[in-house]
Amino acid sequence: MAVPGISGLDHLVLTVSSIDVTCAFYARALGCEEVRFGRGRRGLSCGSVRINLRQAEQVVEPRAAAPTPGSADLCFVTVEGLNTIASHLAAHDIPIILGPVVRNGAKGAMRSLYFREPDGNLIEIGHYDGGRQARAAPLSEGSS
Repeated sequence: MAVPGISGLDHLVLTVSSIDVTCAFYARALGCEEVRFGRGRRGLSCGSVRINLRQAEQVVEPRAAAPTPGSADLCFVTVEGLNTIASHLAAHDIPIILGPVVRNGAKGAMRSLYFREPDGNLIEIGHYDGGRQARAAPLSEGSS
């Protein structure tokens, strides 16, 4: 049963090896903008979601039980075609490790590309094809 009033994701926290390297990569690869907030904290603005960054050695409470760089799988949605995204990634020497493939997103079937960021987190870029429906794989096989 869903909790009444939950409408979406506001932010998430990534534990990273280097905040500087992470900010530079996400700006170059995804066009995210660096944001500063609180007491010198830094994060990334990616559309309507913010990614707060935590340096791996920092002890901040409360936090996840075992915050570790490279342990996240993130999926971003694009309105651009995946060929445009693939060309952009290639121009920045970011290898695609899988795709395009059909996956199940929060709104149904989408086509996705996958690559890794500097800490090894898996990044998925998904595109919902407005008029045509991609054929989705069963949830156990095709969701990330």
